[in-house]
Amino acid sequence: MASSSSVLSVSEAQKRILAGAVETDSELVSLEDAFGRIIAEPLIAKLTQPPFSASAMDGYAVIGSDVLKTPVPLRVIGESAAGHGFSGTVESGQAVRIFTGAPLPKGADAIVIQENVITSKETPRDIVIISGLPDANHIRPRGGDFSKGDVLMEPGATLTSRHLTLAASMGYGTIPVRQRPVVAILSTGDELVRAGVQPGVNQIVASNGHGLAGIVKGYGGQVRLLGIASDTRESLKDKIQQARGADVLVTIGGASVGDHDLVGPVLKEAGMDLDFWKIAMRPGKPLLFGRLGKQRIIGVPGNPVSALICARVFLVPLLRALLGIQPALDQGFKSMPLGEEIGENGPREHYMRAIYERDHSGCKTVIPLPNQDSSLMVPFVRADCLIVRPAGAPQAGVGENVTVLPLDF
Repeated sequence: MASSSSVLSVSEAQKRILAGAVETDSELVSLEDAFGRIIAEPLIAKLTQPPFSASAMDGYAVIGSDVLKTPVPLRVIGESAAGHGFSGTVESGQAVRIFTGAPLPKGADAIVIQENVITSKETPRDIVIISGLPDANHIRPRGGDFSKGDVLMEPGATLTSRHLTLAASMGYGTIPVRQRPVVAILSTGDELVRAGVQPGVNQIVASNGHGLAGIVKGYGGQVRLLGIASDTRESLKDKIQQARGADVLVTIGGASVGDHDLVGPVLKEAGMDLDFWKIAMRPGKPLLFGRLGKQRIIGVPGNPVSALICARVFLVPLLRALLGIQPALDQGFKSMPLGEEIGENGPREHYMRAIYERDHSGCKTVIPLPNQDSSLMVPFVRADCLIVRPAGAPQAGVGENVTVLPLDF
């Protein structure tokens, strides 16, 4: 446990939040509802694809040895189209008219494309192969993509359009996926009013919950918005009770230790085991984390930029862990050159709002925005990424590479 005076590093705080995180249970969903979900079990092909050798071209199915020397006459004995294959057998001196996607007839082992064939309206059953040896690429062999029993998808993968197309061809109508982690989001403070309501004197709109809900949904979670708790123990107790059953409770504001910060004390009264409430991070120092039974509780600061950045750095890895996505701490960091100088950093890891710009040679660089106030959303919306400066980092000059976290929320 962290003492009340200790300040954790970002990495240590992440480790504590993720410690012991167990994947949610699996559930079956239809292909229609599976986009963006996380695979819970290995997907094994139930079918072979293609299920038969098929033509990749329009032309004629023939015996390859018949057309090694051209020109050569052949007799057309039938037709094979997609969904309507030829039921007979091709023998020497014969051919079957075939179309793209149609089954290769029994006895045939080659396709001659129609451009290399002379036909006659007067004698349509008689053709002459004039040139070109058969090409193996003109036939899509049975099992050329995959065979029944092949393991083609592993747990933890996100189901994209490509995955869904493959799963359908594998024989799946439903897919086992991880249940979406339920995240309850609670705004706190007497100064807050619901979005869409005209604020009164000394009031502001409770905007942070909507941004956090977007992050949760974007990373595979299910949101339970609890609304606003006033700065009374009774109101907080009631809202905390409403969060029962959620995998994660995120509280917004009131996580510090001021005279009006009641979130921590009320959560403790409800049975929360407090782990820490201060981290060496800017913005976002007053971050609370604890456990209430199986539920994990993350208390983010009230300033909107702080709340969103803390959610991206701490809540997103937790969602990934609950969904079985490994490594959970893969934040997608990149390295990019600076477009302008940055001074030395202080004792807290700094997440600086920044934009991409091209230098004089056309190379992409990153430049911090001039105003880093954690209450300002307009610069945050303008930003493309966050420059992550380690605690105590020295001054960095133009062209020097820095760590960047793209803004993907």
